[in-house]
Amino acid sequence: MKIYIYILFIFISFKVTAQNTVGTILNSNDAYDGYTLFAPLGSNETYLINNCGEIVHQWSSPFRPSASVYLLENGNLLKTGKIQNSAITFGGVGGQIELFDWDNNLLWEYTYSSPEFTQNHDVYPLPNGNILMLAVTVMPKNEAILAGRDPSLILDENVFIPKIVELEPILGTDEANIIWEWNMKDHLIQDFDDTKDNFGVVKDHPELLDFNYLAAELGNSNWLHINSLQYNENLDQLIISSRLLSEIYIIDHSTSEAEAALHSGGTYEKGGDFLYRWGNPESHGMGDADSRTLFSQHYPHWIADDLVDAGKLLIFSNGNSRRFSSIEMISPTTSSEGVYTFDTTLGYGPTAAEWTYTNPVEPENFFSSILSSAQRLPNGNMLICDGDSGYFFEIDNNNSIVWEYINPDTNNGIISQGGTASANFVFRAIKFPKDYAAFTGKDLTPTTTVEINTNGNSCNVLGVTPFEISDNVNIYPNPTTGFISVNTKLSIDKIEIYNTLGKLMKSVLNNKNVSIENYYAGIYFIRIYSGNTIVTKKIIKI
Repeated sequence: MKIYIYILFIFISFKVTAQNTVGTILNSNDAYDGYTLFAPLGSNETYLINNCGEIVHQWSSPFRPSASVYLLENGNLLKTGKIQNSAITFGGVGGQIELFDWDNNLLWEYTYSSPEFTQNHDVYPLPNGNILMLAVTVMPKNEAILAGRDPSLILDENVFIPKIVELEPILGTDEANIIWEWNMKDHLIQDFDDTKDNFGVVKDHPELLDFNYLAAELGNSNWLHINSLQYNENLDQLIISSRLLSEIYIIDHSTSEAEAALHSGGTYEKGGDFLYRWGNPESHGMGDADSRTLFSQHYPHWIADDLVDAGKLLIFSNGNSRRFSSIEMISPTTSSEGVYTFDTTLGYGPTAAEWTYTNPVEPENFFSSILSSAQRLPNGNMLICDGDSGYFFEIDNNNSIVWEYINPDTNNGIISQGGTASANFVFRAIKFPKDYAAFTGKDLTPTTTVEINTNGNSCNVLGVTPFEISDNVNIYPNPTTGFISVNTKLSIDKIEIYNTLGKLMKSVLNNKNVSIENYYAGIYFIRIYSGNTIVTKKIIKI
C-alpha cells in the first residue's frame, strides 16, 4: 500500500458522517474549483466530476480506453479504444479512435489495427480538426538487421518502430484521410555495421536515434514504448516520450511528409530529425547512467500560454529504477523561440530540472510505476495523477495537498464507499476551468458520485493549513492495523481522531496511545493537543 503523509490542520463544520475511502478524500478552500476528466482503464466509462466527486457528465463507449481521452472545446469527446491485436501486445496498445458529441452520440470512429501496425497510447486533437495519432509498425527481423540492428539485440522475430500519423476525419463514417506521417525508421543511426547507410558516430548525431541503444532492455520488440504525444501550436512542434529509454524528443510538424523523412545533417533545416531531446544523455553518447534526469516518464507537454510557467515543459517522471516518482519542470535551452541549442560538451540543456516535486516527507511514499500525469492549473496549483493507484491529488505553491480523489471504477467493477480500491488504473486526469468553452450552455447539474453507497455525499469543503514537519512528534505504526502511539517529548493533553470528512471519531485524554482497531480501513487524521500547540497528522488504517 502507498502511504501519503503530510501535516494538516482542519477548520470546518460538517454535515456528513460517513468516512470516504474512495471518491473525494480531501476538498479544501485552496483547491482549484473545476471539473476533472478521467477514463479508468478498466471501464467503458469516461467521467467528468466536480471537486466533491459528483458526476457532472459521463460518456459510455463499447471499448475500454487504450489510454488517452480529450474533451474538445466544442464539447465533443475524443477517445482511444482498446481492441484485440494478438500480433502486437504491450500496455497501451489500442487500435481504435472514437469521437462522441456531448450527448454521447458517436460522430466518427476509426480503426488502425492489423498484424503489421496499431494505434497505441495517445492521440492529439489539432486546432484545424485533424487528429495526430501515435502508432507502431512491425519491422521484421531481417529488415531490422538491414537497418543496422545488432542481431544479438533482437530477441523476438521483429522490432516495433513508432510513427506519428495525422488524420483528417470523415465525420459520419469509419474513415479518415492520412495527410502526414513521421516514422522513426527514417531517423536512426548505428555504429555496429559499417556497410549500412546509417552507420556513423552516435555522439556526433544527437538528432538521430541509436538503433542499438536499449538502456536496460534486452532486445524485446517493444524497445522504445513511446507513451505520449503532445503538440505546441505556436511552435508547430510535437513532443513524444520513450518510457523504456527514459527520454523525450521534440519533432518539427511544419514539414511536408517528404521533408519529415529527411535528415537535417545536424543543423536544423527542413527535416524530421529530433530538434531536441532530454532525459538520458547516455542514449546518444553524452553521458552515462548517472547522467540520467528522467526515469520511465509519462506526459511531457508544454505548459499553456495563459498559465504560470507558460512554455516550459512539465513531465511526470515515474522513477521505476529508483522507486519513487517526481514531477519535473524544465526550460529547454534555445537560441530563439523553438530553436534548441546543443553544446558539444554538455549536450542539450538544462543539466537538471529547474523545479521538482517529490513527496516532502519520504520520496518513496509517492510512486507510480506506470501511467500518470501532472497538470498546471489556472490558480498556480498542480494536479497530479498517480495512475497505478487511480489517485489524484492537487498541490498548492507550498506543495501542500489541497484536494484528493481516489478512482472507484476498477477492473472488477465500481466499488462501494467504505471499500478499498485496487486495479483502478487511470492514464491521465485533467482538470478544466468552469468557464471552459465546452461547458457553455451545457447542463452540469451534479448527480451521484462514481462510487456506490455514498450516503448522500454533501459537498463540504475542508480548510487546510499546512504545518512545518517536525521530528518532535512521530506517529507509529503508520499504516496501522489498530493501535497508534505518539512519540513526543511534549506532554499530551488530548488526542482526537477525525475521519476525512471532519467527524470526531474518538477523544482520549492524557494518553499517548489510541486504538482505531474497530474502524474501517482508510485515511484518518490524528490531532494532538499540548498546551497551546496543536499538531494534526494523517494516518492510514489497513
